Amino acid sequence: MVSLIPENAVWRKSSYSGGNGTCVEVGFAPAAVAVRDTKDREGGMLAVLPDRWSNFLADLKQGTFDRH
Repeated sequence: MVSLIPENAVWRKSSYSGGNGTCVEVGFAPAAVAVRDTKDREGGMLAVLPDRWSNFLADLKQGTFDRH
């Protein structure tokens, strides 16, 4: 299987994450942005194209996914 995220990718976790273990972290590479569970880093990841990630973040900021 080919990975779009290299082994040496830098993963980041939000500074808003609490200590309760329900966090995800995001890894960035030129070809993709990936999200994985901090409790199971070897359990797989969801990878998307960088432009799709940008669209997702813009939608979050606009409240597109807010429940009303």
